Amino acid sequence: MKNSKYIYTLLTLVCFSLGIAQQTPAPEQTRDIAIVGATAHIGDGTVVENSMIILSNGKISRVLEGNNNDGLGLQSMDVIEAKGKHVYPGFIVANGTLGLVEVDAVKASNDLSELGAFNPHIRSIIAYNAESKVVESMRPNGVLLGQVVPRGGRITGTSSVVQYDAWNWEDAVVKMDDGIHINWPNSFRRGRWWLGEDPGLKPNKDYAKEVKELTDYFNESKSYNKGNKPEVHLPFEAMAGLFDGTKRLYINVDDEKGITDAVNFAKSQGVEHVTIVGAYEAHKVADFLKNNNISVFLRRVHSRPNNEDDDYDTPFKLAKHLVDAGVLVALEPSGQMERMNSRNLPFYAGTTVAYGLSKEQALQLITSNPAKILGIDDRFGTLEEGKSATLFISEGDALDMRTNKVTHAFIDGRQLSLETHQTELAKRYSDKYNIELKD
Repeated sequence: MKNSKYIYTLLTLVCFSLGIAQQTPAPEQTRDIAIVGATAHIGDGTVVENSMIILSNGKISRVLEGNNNDGLGLQSMDVIEAKGKHVYPGFIVANGTLGLVEVDAVKASNDLSELGAFNPHIRSIIAYNAESKVVESMRPNGVLLGQVVPRGGRITGTSSVVQYDAWNWEDAVVKMDDGIHINWPNSFRRGRWWLGEDPGLKPNKDYAKEVKELTDYFNESKSYNKGNKPEVHLPFEAMAGLFDGTKRLYINVDDEKGITDAVNFAKSQGVEHVTIVGAYEAHKVADFLKNNNISVFLRRVHSRPNNEDDDYDTPFKLAKHLVDAGVLVALEPSGQMERMNSRNLPFYAGTTVAYGLSKEQALQLITSNPAKILGIDDRFGTLEEGKSATLFISEGDALDMRTNKVTHAFIDGRQLSLETHQTELAKRYSDKYNIELKD
């Protein structure tokens, strides 16, 4: 009994120490702010040289070109001189898990997945930790918004979209319960070497059975939501948005056959909004995706090819193939260490430039395109009048890790602190060892 109390107390202290990591969120905007002289990357492919962007009451009120500021009343504003710098919309992490896990080894800080195969009613937003040290560390790279996605099971749960400067999940939420995520059955599987099977790829003999289980679940959900509902069934209730068009279906699938089957499945179920996640072989069915108006969250760019006979640079050039085919594409960071790698989102986009996309096309992969897919493009994703003042200023090209140095960042017009746990440690130990920190 004493040991149980000791363990409980220790866990409580650990959780408490994790929960107070973040500095106080920025206060509301009280004065108009003018960003003057920067090159503005609008996020829709447009670039405005020598721009003037005015932020008022948390929104972008003006986007101008040149020095014509007659009648604007700059003397009553906070003016940020940004000549030679660049302004970008806040970058958006699609299909991320930021805020759901703080320390993998501490079970009490891990809300990544739930038990069971069919969990559409599991809402990631409830578990989102707005005071995460990991979330805080995204902002110095311009990553200001993200989709919080649960993992595990056949239907993993319901995601939401948040901004990365808040007291709690209620303050953080940008779009509540935007969609439901499923893991499509694998049409091929590797042999289980520990059971003496050939470790090579082979057809999954249970594929048809697993697809039927998913089909039956969708059919039962539709029947429930059309009926009188004598008893409340939370999982089926959560599925309703897929059939009335208020939620998007995100399907995790990589192979060509799986992508085709998944899209046909969604169409047969009457699901209007569908996004393929991962999509490693999407370039093989790009025309099919375009014709069916299917968007893609493309797997992490900095990864290795899946197959022995793939080109070494296949992951680097997938975005180019899909963009050229007219598919709506956004980048996502999932995979090993995905939470930490979310801060590298702009550099994933930068790699696609080296493999064929223009810089403004690559920028769209992490700004306007994910905003469109997530259904928040009326407020975020581009630097346009009337939209949220969620943006940042960089001294250089934000898609290049050598030059991206964020000097100012704003969410809804609130100027953020760019201090993080890492910068605090850097200052602490540079003082200890008398090391001068370089910019």
